[in-house]
Amino acid sequence: MSTAALSQQDPEEGKNLTILEHLQELRYRMMVCGGALVLGMVVSFYPMTTWTLRWLKAPAESKIENFELVFTQPLEYWTTFFRVSLMLGITLAMPIFLWQILAFVGPGLTRHEKKWAYPIVAGASAMFVAGCAFAYYVELPPALNFLLNVGEARPLISVQKYVDFTTRLMLVTGLVFETPLVVMGLAKVGVVKSRTLLKWWRFAIVGTFILSAVVTPSIDPITQTLVAGPMIILYFVGAALARLVENNPLIPPA
Repeated sequence: MSTAALSQQDPEEGKNLTILEHLQELRYRMMVCGGALVLGMVVSFYPMTTWTLRWLKAPAESKIENFELVFTQPLEYWTTFFRVSLMLGITLAMPIFLWQILAFVGPGLTRHEKKWAYPIVAGASAMFVAGCAFAYYVELPPALNFLLNVGEARPLISVQKYVDFTTRLMLVTGLVFETPLVVMGLAKVGVVKSRTLLKWWRFAIVGTFILSAVVTPSIDPITQTLVAGPMIILYFVGAALARLVENNPLIPPA
């Protein structure tokens, strides 16, 4: 727990909270998050989970005629169904998670830190959603077309493997879209400099393709290139944001 959080004051009593009181508050926040997760799973269980499975299947159906998912074990479909329901529950409960985190650490932040914390959280959430949308609409169709349209054989893919592939690609791309904010934060605390980032652009491009080969749930060059491309662009966007926080006189150093 951060020093700032330990020094927060009780808004009702105007005194510093003890460690025990902090732990009690943390337990309360976690219980609220757990309740929100359970409620989100209940709400998403049916028919939202079934609709999401069909939505994930749509890119493959657009490339392969009469495409169908199969399952080879009795519990495979239901295990995948509950996994998707859990992901939807986390998605629906995410605003509550973020609100509880900010409510817990907020009193320990300075006014200037609060002015940065809330926009950054909102921006990070929007960038993650944008990354998932990019993966679904831009990366998945050509990747599935390359992987499944081989001509000599008909694909019979299990529902678990297919959902793992699509959701992992969306998760990876969503995290990749957080790159500019991460770089900006590192520049804000003085870990990196925009001039150094621009000077290392050749190494960044090579490293980006290596990283995309590691994190991409496929060995085909099409998918890896589609992941590496946004990473390169976002790297330079991050360098521009780093330059902004370095040169802006209205932003005091961390």
